[in-house]
Amino acid sequence: MNFTLERAFSDRRVLKVISGLNNFDSNRVAATVKAAHHGGASFLDIAADADLVKMAKQLTDLPICVSAVEPEKFLKAVAAGADLIEIGNFDSFYAQGIRFEAEEVLALTKQTRALLPRIALSVTVPHILTLDQQVQLAEELVASGADIIQTEGGTSSKPQNIGSLGLIEKAAPTLAAAYEISRVVSVPVLCASGISNVTAPLAIAAGAAGVGVGSAINQLNSEIAMIAAVRSLVEAIGTKVEINR
Repeated sequence: MNFTLERAFSDRRVLKVISGLNNFDSNRVAATVKAAHHGGASFLDIAADADLVKMAKQLTDLPICVSAVEPEKFLKAVAAGADLIEIGNFDSFYAQGIRFEAEEVLALTKQTRALLPRIALSVTVPHILTLDQQVQLAEELVASGADIIQTEGGTSSKPQNIGSLGLIEKAAPTLAAAYEISRVVSVPVLCASGISNVTAPLAIAAGAAGVGVGSAINQLNSEIAMIAAVRSLVEAIGTKVEINR
């Protein structure tokens, strides 16, 4: 992890822009990379694909994280220049009826660490687990070599309202997980899935070191709008909100 990213984690102002674990469309990924670069994001999260990593490295000097659920896929991506690796971003699998249980995520973490013992490793805790199970898994993941824990939950939440209240409802599962997990682990927690510029400050206040945001950026239809969304999130993370802990 480079110094600038380490500083962002230390300052608890990290913004990770996610293009999608199953997004191998080079044009769409490139648009997300450019938005993250020009918008002031801390780092990027793209699919674990060597060609995508090489392309991203030509477009930005931001650190590149690659995501996969198959440890061997990390090897070529890291050889191509990936700076961090992520087991997770499970959201795309839930719609297919694919679940990731605690035992499987822990096993994937141990396999990945055996293959790549030194690179910075982030692991997502599945939101399908109860909160106490998420906390227990997070502790086991850190003991097994995870350097960053990521929370999720936005895809399964069903907001009953529109506007700001709906955005808070959508983020509630991942915010709750970030709050509980950050109290017991010694590594940074990233709050992802369902996060917006409304809820990003709440994630920081809940104990997260930063947020991961995907669809709120990569589903926009113009580069200007994507850059504006990234900048809005960067500003939101700088907003101080206090929650008694």
